[in-house]
Amino acid sequence: MNWRAVQAIYIFEMARTGRTLMQSILSPVLSTSLYFVVFGAAIGTRITEIEGVQYGAFIVPGLIMLLLLTQSVMNASFGIYFPKFIGTIYELLSAPVSAFEIVLGYVGAAATKSIVLGLIVLATSALFVPIKIAHPFWMLAFLVLTALTFSLFGFIIGIWAEGFEKLQIVPLLFITPLTFLGGTFYSVNVLPPFWQTVTLFNPVVYLVSGFRWSFYEVADVHVEISLAMTLLFLFACLATVWWIFRTGYRLKN
Repeated sequence: MNWRAVQAIYIFEMARTGRTLMQSILSPVLSTSLYFVVFGAAIGTRITEIEGVQYGAFIVPGLIMLLLLTQSVMNASFGIYFPKFIGTIYELLSAPVSAFEIVLGYVGAAATKSIVLGLIVLATSALFVPIKIAHPFWMLAFLVLTALTFSLFGFIIGIWAEGFEKLQIVPLLFITPLTFLGGTFYSVNVLPPFWQTVTLFNPVVYLVSGFRWSFYEVADVHVEISLAMTLLFLFACLATVWWIFRTGYRLKN
């Protein structure tokens, strides 16, 4: 295991965050806080509680998950796309560094950024509403698993994308809409039975539900199912990344 190579990739990616602090940290936190203020103030005056939880506190796990999904995908996809764009990916592939070490460096840095952002938003939200974390271990477990899973997904998108436009397609057209429709601002149980069934085909529902359960022991689906779906998506992403390096898909062209 070439830990020096992993450390070099990791530090380089983390340093990029330091150079773009306003864009990487402050902008996502302010945007999420704005969601919280607008939805908490506008809807919270009409919906005081959902399943016994104050509405402002109820949406906090969903907002953190929204930030986590989008930032994990964006950080990882841009991180691997730029070496492809400027051609340094060939130096990396010819170096004595394994595919696992490359993925560990890039995905580890992207996941770290997302986890830090999620914790910052959590601390900021605590200034506005009372937050209770019933299961701190599972809260951190869902946070880390989701960040790793979607950082891997973003890594795949970064390799697949042939231009900057494609980097934006999946986050804007799929990730964000699915998150909004995945119970971020409401409970799936308030929907009519037909739409409850339709919503269960949205994978983000399981992520938001499991994460919210770790806070308030309130969930739209059973927590074991949420954990299983998260792990399933993680293993699917790992298998895809393995196939990419095994075949050289859009790496050696």
